[in-house]
Amino acid sequence: MANPEMIRTMVGLIGNVISFCLFASPIPTFVQICKNKSVEQFKPDPYLATTLNCVLWVFYGIPIVHPDSILVATINGTGLAMEIAYVFIFFIYADFPKRGKIAVALLLEMAFMGLVMFITLRFFHTYKTRSALVGMLCVVFGVIMYASPLTVMREVIRTKSVKYMPFTLSLAIFANGVVWSIYACLRFDPYVLIPNGLGALSGMVQLGLYAVYYKSTLRDDREKPPEIQLPEGV
Repeated sequence: MANPEMIRTMVGLIGNVISFCLFASPIPTFVQICKNKSVEQFKPDPYLATTLNCVLWVFYGIPIVHPDSILVATINGTGLAMEIAYVFIFFIYADFPKRGKIAVALLLEMAFMGLVMFITLRFFHTYKTRSALVGMLCVVFGVIMYASPLTVMREVIRTKSVKYMPFTLSLAIFANGVVWSIYACLRFDPYVLIPNGLGALSGMVQLGLYAVYYKSTLRDDREKPPEIQLPEGV
């Protein structure tokens, strides 16, 4: 009979692989930015938001906050490094006003995380209370990020076209949500389960829309979908 902890570890490793693919999904966008030496119409907001989300999950996953969640910390640590690289590239090729906004956003994020870490470690002295505080923040930011494709889904319904919603990313969102939801259920963790359960639901709706509107999408649109930012990470 398989060890439940071993199964949980294996599921977490699978989740790490899928999440890494999601973190890597913007690479073509940044290759284009580097090639054109311009950020063009792209915005830094999704990458700045994902950076903060990753920092929160790394903090949540370390042993002094939530023991036995190291796989949550490892993938989000990897994602954090990638998001910082994306933001750095964006900063290099952005104009001066955008650079200023990026700098201010990063300073605010650092101040916010510094405050969260100070309050958590200074005033909360048990795993349960620390997990509750940081976990609730992770849930809030996770739900916000998984809600971001709603605008894309609304556009799909309005235009009856899936050109704004690449199938592979929608499938990855669904798989990521399912795998991490299973991980959270194997040793019940509501803070991982809630955002990823919603992520799985969001991915399922996206796949359903793709099935409905795929045939009504022009062939050229299906072959050359524009880059979009979808939620990443745990």
